Parts: sequence; C-alpha cells; structure tokens
Amino acid sequence: MVAHWKCVLVILLAAHELFVVNSFVEDDDVPEEWILLHVVQGQIGAGNYSYLRLTHEGKIILHMQSLKGDADLYVSDTTLQPSFDEYELQSVTCGKDVVYVPAHFHRPVGIGIYGHPSHQESEFEMKVYYDRTVVYPFGKASNNPEEVAASQKQSRSTEDDSQDEESVFWTILIGILKLIFEILF
Repeated sequence: MVAHWKCVLVILLAAHELFVVNSFVEDDDVPEEWILLHVVQGQIGAGNYSYLRLTHEGKIILHMQSLKGDADLYVSDTTLQPSFDEYELQSVTCGKDVVYVPAHFHRPVGIGIYGHPSHQESEFEMKVYYDRTVVYPFGKASNNPEEVAASQKQSRSTEDDSQDEESVFWTILIGILKLIFEILF
C-alpha cells in the first residue's frame, strides 16, 4: 500500500513540475518591457553561499540557470545574507530558478546563492532584469469610450486565457489521479 502512495506522490510531483516548466518564461520569450541590467556568472561549493546586493529600484526579475550542479536562490529585504533559514523569496529548483523582486522591497536587497550539497560544485548564470511596465492601481484613465471598451475586452481575454490554462492543467491532473485510483483499487 505504501508503494502505491509513493507512486501517486511521484506522479503528482511530475505533474506539478510539468505545470511549473510550462509556465516558465524562456530567455527567448522575455517581454520587451524587461531591460537586462546584469549578467552574473559564478561557482559555488557544496553547502556554501555566495552573496550579492541588489540596489536598483523597481520591479526586478532574477533568472538563474544552474549550468553545473544545483544552485538555489534566496532573497531578502531584511538581511543582506539570506539563507534557507532566513529569506522572504526563494527558488530552489534543479536547473532554472526565477524570483520576482517587488518594487516595494527595501533596498539594498540581499541575494543568497546556495550550492546544494548534492553536488561538489555548482556553476550558475544569473540574468537580472528590470521590469519597466507601469501598473496603474485604478487602471489607466481614459475618456475615450473605444479605448475603455478595448481595455476591458483585453482584460477579460487575459483572465479567460489564464483560467483556460489552469482548467486544462486540473483536467489532466484529475484524469491521472482517476487512472491511478482505478489501478490501485
């Protein structure tokens, strides 16, 4: 019975990874509103940290790729040396790690890169992007009825698209779970 639950857990984790990988933004698909600020490359030993400071204001996106081994990303606006015990934001995947640093975080922001102990040494490349999109808290003011209608239509279509993607994911996941339960019981 325990082996069956392990199988279910593995399938759930695989489905989650598929969802995460499909929602990840590739370098080729970086929005034109994002400006590349820095590219940082480095190496980190197993169980060690490398620390960086982010002083740039605004919404920042950290894209880190583990080129060798497994480097993890920890971010904090309360300490300059975040760790897996003390952080506000994190990404701890094997391979690509992404963290969105909100504009309201106090600067400087501490960035900790951790070399996972599963590998003797990890190599990484991190690209730092500035998101220059402007968010209007109450929507952009416009008196033109055509612009208002177009904006509302675009807003609805974006919401519908995200709901469709989520619906497909849950449909597949439920189908997989039904299949597993039919096999087990």
